Amino acid sequence: MDLGSWIDLIMCFILFLLFIYIFASVTITRLHKVYLGFHFSMMLWPYCQFAIKTVDDPVYQLFYVKLAFVDASMLVAGWIFFTILISGQTQFLKRKILILLFLPAVFSSIGVILNPYGWFVTPVNGGYVERIYGPIFWINIVILIIHAFVSLYIIYVALVSDQASRIKNQIMYMLRGILAVTVFLLLDILLNVVLDDYLPVIPGFTSLGIVISAIFFVITIHQDKVFDIVTIAHQDIIDTMEYGILVLDDQERVMEMNQALLPYSRLKAGERFNMEAFLQDKTDTISHFLKKYREHPDEIAEIECLLPDGQLHINIHAAPILVSSVRVGRTITFQDITELRRLVDETNHQNAILQERNESLIRVQEELFQTNRKLTKMAITDSLTACYNRHYLTQQLEHEVNGRRGQHFPAAIILIDIDFFKAVNDRYGHLAGDLVICSTVEVLQRTLREHDILARYGGEEFIIYLPDTGEAEALAIAKQLKAAVASNKIGIDNVAHPVWVTISMGVLSISDFSSGQPKDASAYLNDLLKTVDKALYAAKHQGRNRIVSVRR
Repeated sequence: MDLGSWIDLIMCFILFLLFIYIFASVTITRLHKVYLGFHFSMMLWPYCQFAIKTVDDPVYQLFYVKLAFVDASMLVAGWIFFTILISGQTQFLKRKILILLFLPAVFSSIGVILNPYGWFVTPVNGGYVERIYGPIFWINIVILIIHAFVSLYIIYVALVSDQASRIKNQIMYMLRGILAVTVFLLLDILLNVVLDDYLPVIPGFTSLGIVISAIFFVITIHQDKVFDIVTIAHQDIIDTMEYGILVLDDQERVMEMNQALLPYSRLKAGERFNMEAFLQDKTDTISHFLKKYREHPDEIAEIECLLPDGQLHINIHAAPILVSSVRVGRTITFQDITELRRLVDETNHQNAILQERNESLIRVQEELFQTNRKLTKMAITDSLTACYNRHYLTQQLEHEVNGRRGQHFPAAIILIDIDFFKAVNDRYGHLAGDLVICSTVEVLQRTLREHDILARYGGEEFIIYLPDTGEAEALAIAKQLKAAVASNKIGIDNVAHPVWVTISMGVLSISDFSSGQPKDASAYLNDLLKTVDKALYAAKHQGRNRIVSVRR
């Protein structure tokens, strides 16, 4: 093979060396992966050009021709994509734009692969070392030129936008690379395709343009640290953190530190860090921390303590660095929590004060509750007998009327009057009269059921509400009450013999408490009370110590 056959292979080898250089010299990131794939695609063109000239089988020659032009189509589309990433023009990364970007390359690649009727390429002298290009080739070239102009437009947008000078410098190198590959591609087409009949073949133009553009990429990557932005940002973030950060190897030698560590230590990279010397005070807490730090280096250790100068209160957090479950070092963070401790102590003090105030308020609240209970009880009970008063019973009856409206249930009301009570007051005095009233109430309460309601109606009169009680049961209860009061002997001071009284009773039996109720419950109750009062009056008129029953 002549020297011209080796030019493309040399270009491929140079691209491969640049590929290895980038791979070895920078940290691999997502942007790296995009570029390395792009760079590998650039290597395919010169390799295919070399391979065409090294094989004799026309089938393999055609394969490498097609592979080269498919690679060229995808390479230019990928070039635009990489230009967008480097220039930061993310507005072009929309789905529709990406489809319009790659779709022409895909269609042109399909045309190259199928080569229908030889419209892409036909052999010369039975091989493809020399070849004649058809219309698909020219369509491919037009698409490549359009992609080049699109790249130039994206670069123009980036240059006129508000970008940092470092980014614009990178974009200028990309512009030079695109111009280089475009110029050499057009020269290759002009000299080796258009003027093929008049000039000898000059190999390697397109390959050389790709190499020159790749060199521009490598320059901007190396000089401007395009791919090291993550590392730079990482270091900037570490230096701006409020925590002091110390990275040690497995021999406790300093590997890295940040600016926030300076108030705690003046260590330099390569020096050994001695935790025991750093924590000079040997309290029980510090001793326990140091023991765990020494004997269990694979575990996290943490402590809060005062520095020896007594000025700073710090939190120390030591964590192992593990690689494949093997400890290769430690990271130690130092956090100044002096202000935090002050705030915590102040908060605890305020909480103690609030706790005392809360306890005082609780005591006041309890006193108010008890007072309210007493007031409520006073409002609903009779002060002499401690049974309910008339107001409470009236409220309960109104509640029954309103709550059970539409329901059907029996009830009864008993109105009681102590017979000849005025004679007791006149003969024994008002104190003795009060004693008789209280004793009578006690007898009534003992005789009544739990859910019955007894209230003082006024003076020596009492009223009883019997819920869910029919007429026969109401009369039976009334008889029990009358008999119990009559048999109750009441002892009075300075009176030789016990006193006993009888009662007159009016009983109103209501077969259906909800039947015929008017809308005004108060008027309905007044009507009931008038009815039972008439029954009581009848019992007193008939000679007292008796029961008169009526029904509604």
